[in-house]
Amino acid sequence: MSTDEWAALQGELGAPPPDSFRALAAGEQARLTEALRGERARRADGLNEAAEEALKLVPGLARGAVRKVLFR
Repeated sequence: MSTDEWAALQGELGAPPPDSFRALAAGEQARLTEALRGERARRADGLNEAAEEALKLVPGLARGAVRKVLFR
């Protein structure tokens, strides 16, 4: 595993990967990194949808201000 691949995986995990991950082949490591990126994107989309749905509970006149505070 190259230093760049290791750094990309570490960036996606937000922490150093377990040493056992060094045994992964380059393709396996790349798939793992991509899977982590995909899951992070799916979660972000879900959170955005949930926040927009929650904004429907805020009175219409205040919705714009609340949106600005939450989503700067």
